[in-house]
Amino acid sequence: MVRKQQGEWAVEARGLVKTFGDNRAVDGVDLNVKTGSIYGVLGPNGAGKTTTIRMLATLLRPDAGSARIFGHDVAKESHIVRQLIGVTGQYASVDESLSATENLIIFSRLLGLGRAESRKKAQELLEEFGLTEAAKRPLKNFSGGMRRRLDLAASLIAQPPLIFLDEPTTGLDPRTRTQMWETIRRLVKTGSTVLLTTQYLEEADQLADRIAVIDRGHVVAEGTVDELKASVGTSSLHVSVLRREELETARGIVERVLGVSSSLVPEAATITAPMADADLVTDLLVELRARGIKLAEMSVQKPTLDEVFLTITGHGATSTDTTKAEGN
Repeated sequence: MVRKQQGEWAVEARGLVKTFGDNRAVDGVDLNVKTGSIYGVLGPNGAGKTTTIRMLATLLRPDAGSARIFGHDVAKESHIVRQLIGVTGQYASVDESLSATENLIIFSRLLGLGRAESRKKAQELLEEFGLTEAAKRPLKNFSGGMRRRLDLAASLIAQPPLIFLDEPTTGLDPRTRTQMWETIRRLVKTGSTVLLTTQYLEEADQLADRIAVIDRGHVVAEGTVDELKASVGTSSLHVSVLRREELETARGIVERVLGVSSSLVPEAATITAPMADADLVTDLLVELRARGIKLAEMSVQKPTLDEVFLTITGHGATSTDTTKAEGN
């Protein structure tokens, strides 16, 4: 087994590009992931998150650009890189009719562990992920949350120094998601580096030391949670108009009075804008009333990652588009 070299960067990517037909799924992505950290890649469906992970994990060859894992080139030294990483994303079970224990033993044997060591490793992982009571059940009887936990357990058999988690909590109930978060934190405490993709703003906020926001194949923002929140102002204004046809007019007034750019959520007839000076609310209300624009709701809130995403991309983090599946 090749172990990681001591160094500052677990992942270094420069100008990664991947195209599927007419769809430029990843368009010049740069990433730097510090060793021993949790790095979040945040973006909607079709943003390019999964394609980026697959290139870093040697599952797809970049059309342009380069990437290094602990200093090893993913294209030229893929055999070494594969010994340094673990990847989750799709269910990894080898046989629906086998139990969780049997599946983990099979994975362990395939990775070169002996019979006794494989059984011991399976028991340890089942206990770690709260699956001991279900250890003998066939996987076809597992819930979605149990399957996700088993998938993560299987990726950790070799205890890789770098773990790619591609939307690991999608579809999980809040309790199971929280349990997964604790497991991810423990992985880093025991020496692993985690690169996590997610659509969940709260998940990125809770876990990530740094975050890259990806939209339409580009990294549109990068930094710590606090840095990203500070980039959109100390607070944010939310204005919902009563008459949807007045939305654009109201947006123009908001931008002129506050002196900022805003974003729209048309389906909710809502305008969101960064706001550093709350005293300007009075001026805004006077201007809106003078134009006869009636409001359904107005609020001033401290920034969240949702405001960051809306301000940077102009749409919500959970929005979907018509890009091909390969561009996720």
